[in-house]
Amino acid sequence: MLDVVKRFFSKITADEFKTFEGRQDHDIRVATCALLVEMARIDETFTQAEMETILSILKEKYGLSREHADALVAEADKALDESVDLWQFARLINENYSNEEKIEIIETLWKIVYVDGKMDRYEHYLMNKLATLLRLSHEQLIDAKLKVLNSSKSI
Repeated sequence: MLDVVKRFFSKITADEFKTFEGRQDHDIRVATCALLVEMARIDETFTQAEMETILSILKEKYGLSREHADALVAEADKALDESVDLWQFARLINENYSNEEKIEIIETLWKIVYVDGKMDRYEHYLMNKLATLLRLSHEQLIDAKLKVLNSSKSI
């Protein structure tokens, strides 16, 4: 899916995960995961299904073990708690990813939105906000949504 993200995640070693806790700066892996976690918890209900979807994405698409996926989610959750807004995460993504890769992140976020089969107003707001922060057009946002909805119907 995201070749650059895959390369980052595939290079993660156990030692690198141990150093996450002491880092001051948020690397691109944490920034991307932070957006996934924020989408899951925006409606104030972070369900087990949403958590399993995030872990599945991290494990299957990025080649992480369950332990490393859990560690990345924990670090992203901590980074979110310490952040004032999402701009810092979006900035890192904008600096490191192409437009196509950012669209793939938006598609992944749509998958999290629709884990429960519906989108609430908070998720709607956040998707629009993230599209703006990631410098994507409304058309790109909607195209990504339709792609995810159409692919879930074919399953």
